[in-house]
Amino acid sequence: MKKRLGGSLLLAALFVLQSHAQEKNFLRLTQPGRQQNSVTTARQFLVGSTCKSCQVFVNDEPQKVYPTGAFAIELALEEGANEFVVKSLGPDGDSAQRTVYFTFNEPQEPVPVSSVNIAYVQTFPEGNLLLAPGDLIRFRVKAIPGGTVTVGGQFKLMELPVSGAQTMPGIYQGTYTVQCDDPMITGRSLPVTLEAEGTEVRRNTAYTFMLRDPQVQPMVGKTTGDNPFLKYGLGEDRLGGARVGSLDTGVYLNINGKVGSDYRVKLSKNFTAYIPQEQVVMQAPGTFPPSSLSNSWRVWGDEQFDYVTVALTQKLPYRTTQQTDPSRIVLDIYGATANTNWITQLENTQEIKNAYYEQVEDDILRVIVELKHKQHWGHQVYYNNNTLTLKVKRPPSQPGLGNLTIAVDAGHGGRNLGAQGPTGVYEKEMALAVAVALQRALQAEGARVLMTRVNDSYVDNNYRVVSYRDKDPDLLVSIHLNSSSDPVRIQGTSTYYKHIGFRPLSQYIYKHMLELGLKEFGNVGSFNFALNSPTEYPNVLVETLFLSNPEDEMKVLDADFRQQMAGKIVLGIKDFVAAGYAGAEEQQ
Repeated sequence: MKKRLGGSLLLAALFVLQSHAQEKNFLRLTQPGRQQNSVTTARQFLVGSTCKSCQVFVNDEPQKVYPTGAFAIELALEEGANEFVVKSLGPDGDSAQRTVYFTFNEPQEPVPVSSVNIAYVQTFPEGNLLLAPGDLIRFRVKAIPGGTVTVGGQFKLMELPVSGAQTMPGIYQGTYTVQCDDPMITGRSLPVTLEAEGTEVRRNTAYTFMLRDPQVQPMVGKTTGDNPFLKYGLGEDRLGGARVGSLDTGVYLNINGKVGSDYRVKLSKNFTAYIPQEQVVMQAPGTFPPSSLSNSWRVWGDEQFDYVTVALTQKLPYRTTQQTDPSRIVLDIYGATANTNWITQLENTQEIKNAYYEQVEDDILRVIVELKHKQHWGHQVYYNNNTLTLKVKRPPSQPGLGNLTIAVDAGHGGRNLGAQGPTGVYEKEMALAVAVALQRALQAEGARVLMTRVNDSYVDNNYRVVSYRDKDPDLLVSIHLNSSSDPVRIQGTSTYYKHIGFRPLSQYIYKHMLELGLKEFGNVGSFNFALNSPTEYPNVLVETLFLSNPEDEMKVLDADFRQQMAGKIVLGIKDFVAAGYAGAEEQQ
């Protein structure tokens, strides 16, 4: 049986046909991607396109078609089988038709295990573990209620009572603390045993557990590759785990564990982080764990930059953060102990106002660098032999864009398609089109423009970051288009930043983009996107529009509107420079 439609498009009027249009009728669906669909939510969408002069019907009900030929139709499913016949009708009476099926079933409530059996065994953190005494392993087991569940033949799990969010019996949990010479941790998986109704059932954990003997030599690794980085934890999303920051190559790390393919790094007594194993070369047993006294300091400038240099005896890990009001750069050096009784500061610095240190913990030496101006223009941390160098970028000498080098990054490209709009256009195409418009608008202002790509080529994100580190632009704008599973309600523009000192650039651009009448999707901070990660120069990700929304897609397909967006981005950059150039007000 054909089902009814739901949502605000039920009574949509037919779009006015242009009498002169003689386009060939076609029907393309971009959502859903299959004819048969099993879903667990009642709200679904039909998204696609037809000819610009065609009409679209769903189960004989007329639907709105945008001037581009795009449509996005909300459906309200009934429980069970749902059939939707999508038909496009051309101006000459020719038609095309597609049938889409949705089987909608409400998510089933979990049910207890009814036989003497173990349904699953989970361990946290997930993955094969290299452990040290004091580490914690969390276990969760689903089995028949009322039984006895043990791990390794000795650690008993407790069955959670049915209460609040815990609606099902038979969930057993426990947290195990790894001991010295732990007999349960043998380098293999762990047996999990259920005893119930006089029957014993055994299953093994999916992962292995190995004990690192604290009596053997410490494990020391050294960073390798172009852009090694530390992560705060093991969480993941589509952008990866939240990053502490990047490190130079050849930095020594105190390794005290491993989870899956990530080494656990002890930065200080109270701070651990993780690094992918491919970014580490393990050192020979007997290598000293990273530590150093600080030696001579120097604060100075050359023709382009200001510097703070701290002499160490070993390349230690570090982290920098930006602070505002007042503007400062804070550099934490892990494993360092102050042995500095003077800091030489020269008068040829132009942006560094003051530099000093604090020993905030036994193994954390904190370097504080005060800036003369409110606006951060970037900094880089690297080693010159064993001397840690903080290079501080100076603000432009004058307002305007005439003396600036601006990087314009067109997102995606090549095999990296990005999102797809209702008409079938890909994000990689529209990102490049907007980027080229922005390039021309910036060049008209006298700026030198560096383009990530000028054609449909694939460029790896890590390569983009490393390449621009070498090219050292004054700032970077990365152009993308957003996408949502809801093509009807979700639309608008947004800008993104990671480091707080670069937020003003994203704010200026965002405010000007809203002048185009675009809906607000927000100014988003702490964004863990690769092109937002560099501290070397101000950077911003501009998600210009939602390509998934037919109205937004129609705008970005319009060359004039792309030029308007480019103009607004340029205005935002000009406001940012005007507020933060060298002649702007210095901090008091």
